[in-house]
Amino acid sequence: MSQSASLKIGRTFLHTPGPTYIPQSVRNAMQRQSYDLADQTFFDICNRCVEALKPIFGTRHNVFIYAANGHGAWDAVAQNLFTEGDQVLLVNNGGFSYWWGEHLSTLGVKVHSVGQGTHAAAGIDAIQRALADDKSKKIKAVLVAQIDTASSIKADVPAIRRVMDALDHNALLLADVVASLGTMPFEMDAWGVDVAFSASQKAMMGPAGLAMVAVSQKAMDVAAANPVKSVYWNWVMRHGADNYTQFGGTAPQHGIFGLEAALERLNQEGLAVAQQRHDRLAAAVHAAVACWAAPGAMAFNVNAPQDRANSVTTILTPEGFASEQLRNYARSELNLVLAGGLGPLSNKAIRIGHMGDLNEAMILGCLAATEVAMHKFDLPFESGLDAAVKALA
Repeated sequence: MSQSASLKIGRTFLHTPGPTYIPQSVRNAMQRQSYDLADQTFFDICNRCVEALKPIFGTRHNVFIYAANGHGAWDAVAQNLFTEGDQVLLVNNGGFSYWWGEHLSTLGVKVHSVGQGTHAAAGIDAIQRALADDKSKKIKAVLVAQIDTASSIKADVPAIRRVMDALDHNALLLADVVASLGTMPFEMDAWGVDVAFSASQKAMMGPAGLAMVAVSQKAMDVAAANPVKSVYWNWVMRHGADNYTQFGGTAPQHGIFGLEAALERLNQEGLAVAQQRHDRLAAAVHAAVACWAAPGAMAFNVNAPQDRANSVTTILTPEGFASEQLRNYARSELNLVLAGGLGPLSNKAIRIGHMGDLNEAMILGCLAATEVAMHKFDLPFESGLDAAVKALA
């Protein structure tokens, strides 16, 4: 029996890999009046957010907060570090890795790519060869997404740094941690990452609209010497004492209110505990998907278990089946919101987001409702609910 389009009974299960479920405490924090631009109270809130973000990034260096999304963070990085004709090495682990490279290409940056961005992480050997071939050290930066949200491939960031160090390559190491920050270990300073960026709407449990960019001193020095094309993204200009300077104009106050509450929630849980929770929930999802895939019609997009993300899982649907049918049915009839395949996986896959403010019951509900949808379309699969429960027991 269909639900009315305007009436949804019970709560909606939001299992996209961003936006994610916003906790009530975060929503409550945004229900307040704005501050004037010179109010010290708001200055203090912003400073608390920046200081709280530093240990999550694993850095003692600068953290900038923008009114932007992850694509805005791409542009901030590009405008501060690159000029037309610069060269970079892109570790292509999926759609968002590829689109990051495309973004830079439109600005005149020459992008060299390793990896196919399909079913496996780019090999460390291929990265090593590409950097070793750069005899004149023209590659200015190595770009990698720790988790690619489209493919659900996980990258080994420390291994990339070890290759760079072994070759004595002086390129910057840039990491997209939009889909991984808060879900798995990330140590910017210890791993030798020069720039890392994330966004508020994923494991940070906040509303969409904020990008956070952490910048090493080495990268700040490069930015200071770079003929920046944009005033708004400029790290040097934003490195000031007042909020108006720090935000390149009026700050996104209510997003900041929500971010502070989300960071406080993460601090109360403990970063390591939150990362362990994400591992635990991912294990349940992966156990279920392994059962779904047993008959051979459905499959993990990522072949090797060690390459699979703990925040999102991309699942290939049977050949010839339009996966948007399943998503539309799940949304309209089951109040379950899944993500679809992107790029070459469009209408050929579903993605289950399992990051942010989630617990065991929410994950099991998502998996059970997904099985209802798969039954609806007579897809060949084995139930994975028992395996998921056992993974959590």
